[in-house]
Amino acid sequence: MNPSFQELIKHKFPDLSRGQKKVAEFLVNFMEKGSLYTAGQIGKEAGVSETTVIRLAYALGLNGFSDLQELMRNEWLLSTESKEAASKPIAEEKKPFSEWLSPVDEKELSQAVDALIKSDQVYIAGFRESHTAAYWLYYKMNQLRNHVLLSFPTGFLLETLCNLTSASAVVVFSLPRYTKEALEVAQQAKKQGAKVIAITDRRLSPVGQIADITLLAGATEHILSLLALSQIVISSMQKRDEKTAGKRQESLEKLYAEQGIFLE
Repeated sequence: MNPSFQELIKHKFPDLSRGQKKVAEFLVNFMEKGSLYTAGQIGKEAGVSETTVIRLAYALGLNGFSDLQELMRNEWLLSTESKEAASKPIAEEKKPFSEWLSPVDEKELSQAVDALIKSDQVYIAGFRESHTAAYWLYYKMNQLRNHVLLSFPTGFLLETLCNLTSASAVVVFSLPRYTKEALEVAQQAKKQGAKVIAITDRRLSPVGQIADITLLAGATEHILSLLALSQIVISSMQKRDEKTAGKRQESLEKLYAEQGIFLE
Protein backbone atom coordinates (compact mmCIF):
# COMPACT_ATOMS: atom_id res chain seq x y z
CA MET A 1 0.00 0.00 0.00
CA ASN A 2 1.33 3.44 -0.96
CA PRO A 3 1.95 5.81 1.95
CA SER A 4 -0.51 8.64 2.52
CA PHE A 5 0.52 12.25 2.00
CA GLN A 6 0.97 12.87 5.73
CA GLU A 7 2.88 9.61 6.22
CA LEU A 8 5.20 10.54 3.35
CA ILE A 9 5.86 13.98 4.84
CA LYS A 10 6.53 12.49 8.26
CA HIS A 11 8.98 9.93 6.84
CA LYS A 12 10.93 12.38 4.67
CA PHE A 13 10.73 15.46 6.91
CA PRO A 14 14.14 15.12 8.67
CA ASP A 15 15.93 15.10 5.29
CA LEU A 16 14.20 18.17 3.83
CA SER A 17 15.85 21.55 3.48
CA ARG A 18 14.75 24.39 5.75
CA GLY A 19 12.59 25.92 3.01
CA GLN A 20 11.06 22.58 2.08
CA LYS A 21 10.18 21.96 5.72
CA LYS A 22 8.28 25.26 5.79
CA VAL A 23 6.29 24.17 2.75
CA ALA A 24 5.66 20.71 4.21
CA GLU A 25 4.35 22.14 7.49
CA PHE A 26 2.09 24.54 5.59
CA LEU A 27 0.66 21.73 3.47
CA VAL A 28 0.04 19.45 6.45
CA ASN A 29 -1.76 22.25 8.33
CA PHE A 30 -3.69 23.58 5.33
CA MET A 31 -4.31 20.57 3.11
CA GLU A 32 -7.35 22.16 1.48
CA LYS A 33 -5.28 25.12 0.27
CA GLY A 34 -2.50 22.79 -0.85
CA SER A 35 -5.02 20.80 -2.87
CA LEU A 36 -6.33 23.87 -4.70
CA TYR A 37 -3.53 26.46 -4.84
CA THR A 38 -0.85 26.75 -7.51
CA ALA A 39 2.80 26.17 -6.58
CA GLY A 40 3.31 29.95 -6.65
CA GLN A 41 0.40 30.59 -4.28
CA ILE A 42 1.60 27.90 -1.89
CA GLY A 43 5.11 29.37 -1.93
CA LYS A 44 3.75 32.83 -1.13
CA GLU A 45 1.69 31.49 1.79
CA ALA A 46 4.62 29.48 3.14
CA GLY A 47 7.12 32.31 2.67
CA VAL A 48 9.33 30.54 0.12
CA SER A 49 9.83 30.56 -3.64
CA GLU A 50 7.73 28.63 -6.15
CA THR A 51 10.87 26.61 -6.99
CA THR A 52 11.12 25.41 -3.38
CA VAL A 53 7.55 24.08 -3.55
CA ILE A 54 8.33 22.17 -6.74
CA ARG A 55 11.60 20.83 -5.30
CA LEU A 56 9.66 19.49 -2.30
CA ALA A 57 7.74 17.17 -4.64
CA TYR A 58 10.98 15.69 -5.96
CA ALA A 59 12.44 15.45 -2.44
CA LEU A 60 9.43 13.33 -1.51
CA GLY A 61 10.21 10.95 -4.36
CA LEU A 62 7.35 12.11 -6.60
CA ASN A 63 7.50 12.95 -10.31
CA GLY A 64 6.56 16.59 -9.85
CA PHE A 65 4.22 19.12 -8.25
CA SER A 66 1.13 17.72 -10.03
CA ASP A 67 1.71 14.32 -8.40
CA LEU A 68 2.13 15.98 -5.00
CA GLN A 69 -1.10 17.91 -5.44
CA GLU A 70 -3.02 14.85 -6.58
CA LEU A 71 -1.83 12.95 -3.51
CA MET A 72 -2.94 15.81 -1.26
CA ARG A 73 -6.26 16.23 -3.04
CA ASN A 74 -7.17 12.57 -2.70
CA GLU A 75 -6.34 12.55 1.00
CA TRP A 76 -8.20 15.80 1.62
CA LEU A 77 -11.33 14.51 -0.13
CA LEU A 78 -11.27 11.28 1.88
CA SER A 79 -10.83 13.31 5.05
CA THR A 80 -13.77 15.55 4.15
CA GLU A 81 -16.04 12.56 3.47
CA SER A 82 -15.06 10.99 6.81
CA LYS A 83 -15.83 14.21 8.67
CA GLU A 84 -19.25 14.49 7.05
CA ALA A 85 -20.07 10.88 7.93
CA ALA A 86 -19.03 11.47 11.54
CA SER A 87 -20.68 14.88 11.93
CA LYS A 88 -24.09 13.58 13.04
CA PRO A 89 -22.96 11.42 15.99
CA ILE A 90 -20.47 14.11 17.01
CA ALA A 91 -23.23 16.71 17.03
CA GLU A 92 -25.31 14.44 19.24
CA GLU A 93 -22.37 13.91 21.58
CA LYS A 94 -21.73 17.66 21.80
CA LYS A 95 -25.36 18.36 22.65
CA PRO A 96 -25.05 18.00 26.44
CA PHE A 97 -21.86 20.10 26.66
CA SER A 98 -23.84 23.18 27.69
CA GLU A 99 -25.50 21.13 30.42
CA TRP A 100 -22.26 19.89 31.97
CA LEU A 101 -21.69 23.01 34.01
CA SER A 102 -24.40 24.53 36.16
CA PRO A 103 -24.34 28.31 36.65
CA VAL A 104 -21.62 28.93 39.23
CA ASP A 105 -22.62 30.86 42.34
CA GLU A 106 -20.10 33.72 42.24
CA LYS A 107 -20.26 34.33 45.99
CA GLU A 108 -19.55 30.72 46.90
CA LEU A 109 -16.86 30.46 44.23
CA SER A 110 -15.16 33.54 45.68
CA GLN A 111 -15.36 32.09 49.20
CA ALA A 112 -13.93 28.77 48.02
CA VAL A 113 -11.03 30.41 46.18
CA ASP A 114 -10.27 32.61 49.19
CA ALA A 115 -10.17 29.55 51.47
CA LEU A 116 -7.96 27.58 49.08
CA ILE A 117 -5.45 30.41 48.82
CA LYS A 118 -5.24 31.27 52.50
CA SER A 119 -5.32 27.77 54.04
CA ASP A 120 -2.21 26.20 55.56
CA GLN A 121 -2.90 23.04 53.55
CA VAL A 122 -5.48 21.71 51.11
CA TYR A 123 -6.70 18.13 51.21
CA ILE A 124 -8.57 16.93 48.12
CA ALA A 125 -10.79 13.86 48.40
CA GLY A 126 -12.42 11.97 45.56
CA PHE A 127 -13.28 8.28 45.56
CA ARG A 128 -13.90 5.75 42.80
CA GLU A 129 -15.07 7.56 39.64
CA SER A 130 -14.63 10.99 41.26
CA HIS A 131 -10.94 10.33 41.86
CA THR A 132 -10.07 11.26 38.27
CA ALA A 133 -11.36 14.81 38.78
CA ALA A 134 -9.82 14.97 42.27
CA TYR A 135 -6.42 14.01 40.90
CA TRP A 136 -6.65 16.64 38.13
CA LEU A 137 -7.51 19.36 40.67
CA TYR A 138 -4.68 18.16 42.93
CA TYR A 139 -2.15 18.26 40.08
CA LYS A 140 -3.17 21.73 38.88
CA MET A 141 -3.37 23.21 42.37
CA ASN A 142 0.13 21.93 43.12
CA GLN A 143 1.33 24.25 40.36
CA LEU A 144 -0.16 27.24 42.19
CA ARG A 145 0.60 26.58 45.87
CA ASN A 146 2.32 24.17 48.26
CA HIS A 147 0.94 21.72 50.83
CA VAL A 148 -1.70 20.08 48.64
CA LEU A 149 -2.67 16.49 49.50
CA LEU A 150 -4.81 13.86 47.78
CA SER A 151 -6.89 10.90 48.92
CA PHE A 152 -6.56 7.41 47.47
CA PRO A 153 -9.15 6.23 44.92
CA THR A 154 -10.76 3.90 47.47
CA GLY A 155 -9.92 5.39 50.84
CA PHE A 156 -7.82 7.71 52.98
CA LEU A 157 -5.29 7.68 55.83
CA LEU A 158 -6.52 8.85 59.20
CA GLU A 159 -2.93 9.88 59.89
CA THR A 160 -3.19 12.44 57.07
CA LEU A 161 -6.54 13.77 58.23
CA CYS A 162 -5.11 14.06 61.74
CA ASN A 163 -2.88 16.89 60.48
CA LEU A 164 -5.83 19.07 59.47
CA THR A 165 -6.27 22.28 61.45
CA SER A 166 -8.79 25.10 61.66
CA ALA A 167 -6.67 26.84 59.02
CA SER A 168 -6.98 23.94 56.53
CA ALA A 169 -9.32 23.53 53.57
CA VAL A 170 -10.76 20.23 52.41
CA VAL A 171 -12.29 19.74 48.96
CA VAL A 172 -14.62 16.74 48.74
CA PHE A 173 -16.04 15.42 45.46
CA SER A 174 -19.34 13.70 46.25
CA LEU A 175 -21.61 12.57 43.43
CA PRO A 176 -24.19 9.82 42.96
CA ARG A 177 -23.70 7.12 43.96
CA TYR A 178 -22.47 8.82 47.14
CA THR A 179 -19.64 7.01 48.90
CA LYS A 180 -19.33 6.67 52.65
CA GLU A 181 -15.64 7.64 52.37
CA ALA A 182 -16.53 11.11 51.07
CA LEU A 183 -18.90 11.71 53.96
CA GLU A 184 -16.39 10.39 56.51
CA VAL A 185 -13.66 12.72 55.23
CA ALA A 186 -16.01 15.70 55.43
CA GLN A 187 -17.14 14.76 58.93
CA GLN A 188 -13.57 14.31 60.20
CA ALA A 189 -12.51 17.61 58.63
CA LYS A 190 -15.41 19.40 60.35
CA LYS A 191 -14.42 17.89 63.71
CA GLN A 192 -10.98 19.41 63.34
CA GLY A 193 -12.34 22.79 62.35
CA ALA A 194 -11.20 22.68 58.70
CA LYS A 195 -13.27 24.42 56.04
CA VAL A 196 -15.11 21.89 53.89
CA ILE A 197 -15.74 22.71 50.23
CA ALA A 198 -18.15 20.27 48.59
CA ILE A 199 -18.19 19.68 44.85
CA THR A 200 -21.48 17.87 44.49
CA ASP A 201 -24.68 17.67 42.46
CA ARG A 202 -27.09 19.20 45.00
CA ARG A 203 -26.93 21.25 48.16
CA LEU A 204 -28.65 18.59 50.24
CA SER A 205 -26.43 15.70 49.18
CA PRO A 206 -24.85 13.94 52.19
CA VAL A 207 -21.67 16.04 51.97
CA GLY A 208 -23.54 19.16 50.84
CA GLN A 209 -25.53 19.15 54.08
CA ILE A 210 -22.42 19.65 56.23
CA ALA A 211 -20.15 21.60 53.87
CA ASP A 212 -19.23 25.22 54.56
CA ILE A 213 -19.18 25.99 50.84
CA THR A 214 -20.95 24.09 48.07
CA LEU A 215 -20.03 24.24 44.38
CA LEU A 216 -22.59 22.53 42.16
CA ALA A 217 -21.56 20.35 39.24
CA GLY A 218 -23.81 20.03 36.20
CA ALA A 219 -24.49 16.74 34.41
CA THR A 220 -22.75 14.51 36.92
CA GLU A 221 -22.72 11.45 34.66
CA HIS A 222 -20.00 13.23 32.64
CA ILE A 223 -16.52 13.60 34.15
CA LEU A 224 -16.15 16.76 32.08
CA SER A 225 -18.65 18.54 34.30
CA LEU A 226 -16.27 18.04 37.24
CA LEU A 227 -13.22 19.01 35.21
CA ALA A 228 -14.95 22.15 33.93
CA LEU A 229 -15.86 23.24 37.45
CA SER A 230 -12.35 22.41 38.69
CA GLN A 231 -10.86 24.50 35.89
CA ILE A 232 -12.94 27.49 36.98
CA VAL A 233 -11.58 27.08 40.52
CA ILE A 234 -7.98 26.87 39.28
CA SER A 235 -8.34 29.85 36.92
CA SER A 236 -9.90 31.93 39.69
CA MET A 237 -7.09 31.04 42.11
CA GLN A 238 -4.50 31.95 39.51
CA LYS A 239 -6.05 35.37 38.91
CA ARG A 240 -6.73 36.09 42.59
CA ASP A 241 -3.20 35.23 43.75
CA GLU A 242 -1.21 35.93 40.60
CA LYS A 243 2.01 36.85 42.40
CA THR A 244 2.30 33.67 44.47
CA ALA A 245 1.16 31.44 41.62
CA GLY A 246 3.63 33.12 39.27
CA LYS A 247 6.57 32.54 41.61
CA ARG A 248 5.70 28.87 42.11
CA GLN A 249 5.27 28.29 38.39
CA GLU A 250 8.60 30.00 37.72
CA SER A 251 10.31 27.66 40.20
CA LEU A 252 8.61 24.66 38.61
CA GLU A 253 9.71 25.71 35.13
CA LYS A 254 13.33 25.77 36.33
CA LEU A 255 12.96 22.26 37.72
CA TYR A 256 11.31 21.07 34.50
CA ALA A 257 14.19 22.51 32.48
CA GLU A 258 16.87 20.99 34.75
CA GLN A 259 15.24 17.56 34.56
CA GLY A 260 14.43 17.80 30.85
CA ILE A 261 10.81 16.88 31.55
CA PHE A 262 9.32 18.40 28.41
CA LEU A 263 10.57 18.15 24.84
CA GLU A 264 9.47 21.67 23.89
